[in-house]
Amino acid sequence: MSLVNIISAIGNNSSIYPLIVRDCGIEVPSKVILTYRQNLKDSKQMAFNATRERLIDEYGTSIIWLGGIPLMDKFCDWGIKKMGYNPKVNPSLLKENSRQGLKYNIEKFKNLAPEEVKQMEKVLKNKSVYQKLLAGKFIVSTAIPIAVMGYFLPKFNFALTDKIRKRQEAQKEEVKILKQAVNAENVSFKGVSTSLANMSTVHKMAITDGGLTVGRVGTARNKFEKMEMGFKMSMMMFLNFVAPIWIAKAFDSFSGKVFKTNVNLDPNLLNDKEFLKEIKENKLEMPKDDIIDFLDRNPNSKFSKLSEKYCGVKYLKNRIRDPRAFVDEARVQKFQKEIEKFAKQAKESGNIEKFAKKALEVKSGNILATVGLSSFVLACALPKVTFILRKKVTGSDAEPGLIQEKKSSRQ
Repeated sequence: MSLVNIISAIGNNSSIYPLIVRDCGIEVPSKVILTYRQNLKDSKQMAFNATRERLIDEYGTSIIWLGGIPLMDKFCDWGIKKMGYNPKVNPSLLKENSRQGLKYNIEKFKNLAPEEVKQMEKVLKNKSVYQKLLAGKFIVSTAIPIAVMGYFLPKFNFALTDKIRKRQEAQKEEVKILKQAVNAENVSFKGVSTSLANMSTVHKMAITDGGLTVGRVGTARNKFEKMEMGFKMSMMMFLNFVAPIWIAKAFDSFSGKVFKTNVNLDPNLLNDKEFLKEIKENKLEMPKDDIIDFLDRNPNSKFSKLSEKYCGVKYLKNRIRDPRAFVDEARVQKFQKEIEKFAKQAKESGNIEKFAKKALEVKSGNILATVGLSSFVLACALPKVTFILRKKVTGSDAEPGLIQEKKSSRQ
């Protein structure tokens, strides 16, 4: 994978790649280090216990969060196929309009894509069953990861701490007998709509994050841990799913005004020689009115291929547009306007290749700055703010769930 491909991937806030970079590569290691240092102010044992819990919690959650939904989706798709339906039939097509819909597409593609049309006809005859299957898929793909992350993982983590703390207690008791020191501790632990069915993996991850927050607050060991979990998890949701989009738009808008360069296109597209050549030679043909009609009549055009790559338009192997897939016309239209804006600026610059190179550099810088800033806030600023609030509320530097145990053991 080239550097441009990597930058493109981590700059796409509708994909999971920025989340992987921020979550596993930057946020979790930073949080683990900060947790150890913060709890070391209380004691070395507290630091070890808190760090172990944080490692299991963060990386265990990341694995389930990033991999659980795609795994559940594949399992559900397998089940839907076993029921005789193809999950590729987009439920948005159940709502007919003048350019697309199940009935419309069946009639239009009956001779062009007979196998796909047959799958659509079955859905048309059994709309209710198909919608219920998709509803079940949504519930399974979000509820199971939520349950594992929000309830089973913390319960396992707390139970492990309980076991280790009991062993530590026993060891301290031995030391007490041998050295006549009193320092032992006692441990005690107390149906889906079309929009849902069409949710992307990232949107489902946002849903599971909400469920995870509820689960973590519900399984917290005392009121202070509940308060801290509620604050921390809510802020993490905002910083993972909302803030990066705002930051990216701010950087792109600022650089657009400063450098007079449209940087709203993907880095891979800015680096596409064929795309730049068609702009230079005025050969880039785009829709004038009916987007769907253009995509159907010109499946091999550069714009159609770009729409397939960047706008979710789907074609079959024979380059017939997949009648089972819904075309988001607004998304394609917005993409077209960005291309037209870029092409106009590039031509006016006098050197299209040089303009594209400049745009690529600016866009790449914006992406790296967005990832860096959002990661810093997540990995450093948020934990620091959490620690400050913890100290003010509890009067201690230690993890709230562990400090309560420590206090109860001295009673």
